[in-house]
Amino acid sequence: MLDALQQQVAEQVRALLHEQHIPEPKAWRFAQVPGEGVWGFSLPFFPIAAAEVRAKGLKMPVPQRAQELAQAAAERVRDLPGVQRVEAVRGYLNIYVDPHAYGRQVVDTVLAQGPNFGRAPRRGQRLMVEFSQPNTHKAFHVGHLRNVILGEAVCRILDAAGYEVVRANYLGDIGWHVIKWLWNYLTYHQGEEPPTEDKTTWISQLYIEANRRLKENPDLEPQVRALFHRWEARDPELLALWEKTRQWSIEGFEEIYRLLDVHFDRVYYESEMEEPGKALVEELIRRGIARDLRPNGPVIVPLDELLGLDKETYRTYVVLRSDGTSLYATKDLPLAIQKFREYPDLVQSIYVIDVRQSLYMKQIFKTLELMGYEWADRLYHLAYELVLLPANLIQEVQEVDLEAEAPAEAEGKPQAKAASSREGAVLLDQLFQEAHRRARAIVDEKNPSLPAATKDRVAWQVALGALKYSMLARENTRFFVFNWQQALDFNGNASPTIQYAHVRCASLLRKAGGAPEASVTPQHELHPAEVALISQLAAFPGVVLRAAAEYKPLHITNAAFALARAFNDFYDRCPVLAAEDPQVRDFRLRLVAATKQTLANALHLLGIEAPEVM
Repeated sequence: MLDALQQQVAEQVRALLHEQHIPEPKAWRFAQVPGEGVWGFSLPFFPIAAAEVRAKGLKMPVPQRAQELAQAAAERVRDLPGVQRVEAVRGYLNIYVDPHAYGRQVVDTVLAQGPNFGRAPRRGQRLMVEFSQPNTHKAFHVGHLRNVILGEAVCRILDAAGYEVVRANYLGDIGWHVIKWLWNYLTYHQGEEPPTEDKTTWISQLYIEANRRLKENPDLEPQVRALFHRWEARDPELLALWEKTRQWSIEGFEEIYRLLDVHFDRVYYESEMEEPGKALVEELIRRGIARDLRPNGPVIVPLDELLGLDKETYRTYVVLRSDGTSLYATKDLPLAIQKFREYPDLVQSIYVIDVRQSLYMKQIFKTLELMGYEWADRLYHLAYELVLLPANLIQEVQEVDLEAEAPAEAEGKPQAKAASSREGAVLLDQLFQEAHRRARAIVDEKNPSLPAATKDRVAWQVALGALKYSMLARENTRFFVFNWQQALDFNGNASPTIQYAHVRCASLLRKAGGAPEASVTPQHELHPAEVALISQLAAFPGVVLRAAAEYKPLHITNAAFALARAFNDFYDRCPVLAAEDPQVRDFRLRLVAATKQTLANALHLLGIEAPEVM
């Protein structure tokens, strides 16, 4: 918000330096002035003074010269528009802005930019974010949810920071799990079709059933292996069934993506990468990067040995099984190459993948570097940890047998467990329905007079917001144990708190008939709660840039919660509709409108809707 004034200050200081033949700094490093309830910025003169002392061979201390320059600069900028006072203190030039003019500027900027407030100019740079990556013919369960929510939020934040974002998905549409599903379908369900809605649940049930049958009767496994040989031989009838049933899975995924408000620009398939991957393995062998131990062993890439590393760093990994069948690595290598063939201008290719794959991702990236791809240093693994469900939550949604117990960090929680699709897990649809049920009960209690259709819509906004925010309001790489009370808390650091602040803003504006359209310069002494609220608004664009630079939606959740708290404090302490002075009322109404807009913008970056009523 202070950029324009900072540029004017820089011009005045630049002129001063030119007159005194002092080298100009490479960058102007403004900092926020210390102290609460004040707005302004500071410019240190130590680097400038040090450069001058060196260049001219002056016989004086750098701090003394820095203070002299700061004092000279203070005289030049004292009368700039918007400046309230200027001081030179120990080599720093501190500039304080007029709080009334600044408050008006912040509010006017938010309202003028509207949904674009917080968005940076376009950079002309393209990024790809690969996320979601579900397996067809399997469940889409809560274990996948954090990946999708994190990936979409990062895409929205990067887009707001000025990047062109390519959203990519990579579907695991081949493998032993597909063969087991097809065997179960052909043997026990041939001719059946999934229901029109909730295809994913039906598909998941067949996968769970296949595992159960094979576990109960291992003698059936030769039938599955026989089907695998038909697959390897590219049996036309089996391939046709695979394509048909794969499409059922894709349609089920699309139902979930629509509910989550997620879309993809490019979808890659594991099946498309298998043959290119096998050819690439042969190239790695020819170039001495991979070592062929077949038929008694697999094809390996001994990275530490190739790099001459004594300390175990990248280790050795397998790129092809001894029988010639592919692994994830077989296909991930050509996938990376394919991405840069299609989008050669990518400045970063980001993989949103489980933290447990961190070593594996380093191995893939390092192999591509050894192959000579100059873009290998533009590959980035955005890691995330598991979502854990307390046993009581699991029982409330579905009786399941989960295979993975909580890690040590989750000890003390009531038997927290990680989601799995092999034995059956909490499907997203079931979790969504339970979240909606709970949110609807809260809406019924808070606003029983709302029409039923409105209650239902708001309940979905609150339910999905609670789930998304819960997974974004913490470090990506920390285990997360889901908790209904925390997720649906209207007072704590949770989505409903922020959504309710937005609703309060909307209610005030409806009662007032809207905010005044004309700009209002406050004439009253700003209340500390007003100062705090304006400060939160002004900081928002910077938070977006930081979140984009660090790939951390956590910064947006923190900013949204801080803004909601600042607004609630303002709401309690500063009369708006009851303000006696019309000018105070008008400014505060515009401040409310600016807050409402910024809350909505922050929630949008997280993929969360902002209700008008609740």
